[in-house]
Amino acid sequence: MNSILIVDDDLAIQSLLTRVLTGSGYNVFVANDGEKGFQLAKKIKPALIISDWLMPKLTGLQLCSYIKETQELATTFFILLTSRVSVEDKVQGLDAGADDFLCKPIDLHELKARVRAGLRLYKLNQDLHQQKQMLEIELAEAAQYVTSILPEPLVNSAFSIDVHFMPSRYLGGDSFDYFWLDSDHLVFYLLDVSGHGLRAALPSISVVNLLRSRSLNNVNYYEPSEVLTELNKIFQMTSRNDKYFTIWYGVYNLSRRELIYSSAGHPPAILFSGIQEQRLQTKSIPIGMFPNLTYKNNFCQIPEQSNLYLFSDGIYEFNLDNGVFLGLDNFITLLKKNQSQSKNNLDKILNQLCQYNLSQDFDDDISIMQFRFY
Repeated sequence: MNSILIVDDDLAIQSLLTRVLTGSGYNVFVANDGEKGFQLAKKIKPALIISDWLMPKLTGLQLCSYIKETQELATTFFILLTSRVSVEDKVQGLDAGADDFLCKPIDLHELKARVRAGLRLYKLNQDLHQQKQMLEIELAEAAQYVTSILPEPLVNSAFSIDVHFMPSRYLGGDSFDYFWLDSDHLVFYLLDVSGHGLRAALPSISVVNLLRSRSLNNVNYYEPSEVLTELNKIFQMTSRNDKYFTIWYGVYNLSRRELIYSSAGHPPAILFSGIQEQRLQTKSIPIGMFPNLTYKNNFCQIPEQSNLYLFSDGIYEFNLDNGVFLGLDNFITLLKKNQSQSKNNLDKILNQLCQYNLSQDFDDDISIMQFRFY
């Protein structure tokens, strides 16, 4: 049964509302001032509150604000009982969070109608809230699955790999991986599917599974350009699928300390060697936008005691606490300031980004890989 809370310091109004609403089959609770009403509301969590505007301790406006700011009570339907009828008063009430008004003297037919309407809206809000919670649970489970298939950090005598994945509040389309082609060649890549939610996450996982199982037909996995060209053939956008993705794909030859790489619309990988900085990128269009594209390779030598960072654009596309957009150049400056050969430094970098982020919540996935070459 729906509970209704009446908050009013007038005993006659209390008695009238209680008698009418109880007679209509509702479970009614009463408080004679705003402060007691707020405490009682937190205890019983009513579906609807009818509150007088002018009361001791807390006014109806103050009570309404407190109710709407309390998470477990935010969907409670709030009716302000008042003799004020001006537009300014109603605007003030709406700004405080009131859902409806009931004017004095009270018309009992109008009272019942407004209560019925309020309870219908409360039920709709509850249903929407439950659906939102279910969706959030599903997205959290999907994020856990994406995290579970991503690789762990790696340390050996030639290099170390540190990785970090932070799913956004909506879940995005980031994925990354590394695997050995043979004892001397290591593949590593990072991709970012456009959009958010499961429609972005599922294609991302499909690409990881394809590459990890080496299921692409007639492709030389030692040649990044061939891999990207074949992915572009498979993942073309259609009228039913509007997703494309960016990717950076590289193959590292340990014995020759040579990196061959190709990218498709992805941010550059950043290589630091001492004070030297290189941006590793091949200018090209994201995967899936146009058919019959071919991609090109590029090469670089990897010096000893160098760091390579590979990341998605979500890591730098947000506003700082001063309102300034971080951007790629500022992010690279942050990476440069945090160079350390004694240990991997992703935790320190990500902690700084979380401190800089104005909203404290990222709108896109955060993915980054750090390779430290000895």
